[in-house]
Amino acid sequence: MAPRVVLIGPPGSGKSTVGQLLAGRLGVPFRDTDADVERAAGKSVSDIFIEDGEETFRALEAEAVRLALAEHEGVLSLGGGAILAEATRELLAGHRVVYLEVGLSQAVQRVGLASARPLLVLNPRSQLKKLMDARRPLYEGLAGQVVATDDRKPEEVVDEIMGGLLP
Repeated sequence: MAPRVVLIGPPGSGKSTVGQLLAGRLGVPFRDTDADVERAAGKSVSDIFIEDGEETFRALEAEAVRLALAEHEGVLSLGGGAILAEATRELLAGHRVVYLEVGLSQAVQRVGLASARPLLVLNPRSQLKKLMDARRPLYEGLAGQVVATDDRKPEEVVDEIMGGLLP
């Protein structure tokens, strides 16, 4: 058992929106590991960061990814920082991984500077740029397909992913 597609990318890349549309197109379920973490912890990702710290969140996230990769057969969306864990990167080997690439200005528009994203609290635009720059090589190294999302409708992104799924 393995996901049909695993979506990775920074905040604002469209993983949830595109993932749900892609799952619908493929006729499979959609799963988001951030939602799995929230269910397991009984609180929001923001609250986990604030009350328990990033280390606790990352441990919960790594376990959520491990479980989802083992038991989910549909489209799986990983939290933007899930790929930071070496164990997660190792688990992704052999899976169909699609990196949803987004530029800083589009990510800022989509995420919003007043969002409740814990890693973007102080100077959100600068923090988002640092996250994106630091993680880009990891995303690119894991992906079998890179799909640009800037100035595109989610349906267009799904069309491109679907084209990459053909044998």
